[in-house]
Amino acid sequence: MKKCELCDSPANMYCESDQASLCWDCDARVHGANFLVAKHSRTLLCHVCQSSTSWNGSGPKLGPTISVCESCVNSNVKNEAGNEGNDHDNGEHGGGDSDDDDPDSDDIFEEEDDDGHGDDDQGDNNEDEDEEENQVVPWSSTPPPPTSSSSWRGTH
Repeated sequence: MKKCELCDSPANMYCESDQASLCWDCDARVHGANFLVAKHSRTLLCHVCQSSTSWNGSGPKLGPTISVCESCVNSNVKNEAGNEGNDHDNGEHGGGDSDDDDPDSDDIFEEEDDDGHGDDDQGDNNEDEDEEENQVVPWSSTPPPPTSSSSWRGTH
């Protein structure tokens, strides 16, 4: 398991500019120090195997986000497809009361809010507005469409 270069906690991202694997807290301290280091692009590490994912972000503080690499997604899809035929096999081998049959027990794709309550909406819209500022989006190689500006040039 990759460790944070500064505090030995599990690493959540990699900063190419600093050539360092960092946890969420150390990333906020380092990249919140000034506006120049806040521009560093960081790659999120896979929640399962800690390899690099296609998710990149920058800014003074990236909010905790779960990202999974393509190989872990593909292996999970293959495992799910292989287990579909075993869902109704409760006959010979006992009660079928094992945790392996629980669809929520190993769900690496389920996200939780910072308060640990999943997707419970309790009517606090201020939290949603704060989170919108720190969203991580996938890196795109296509340039954005040209923006139309309505600036007025007058003569003085």
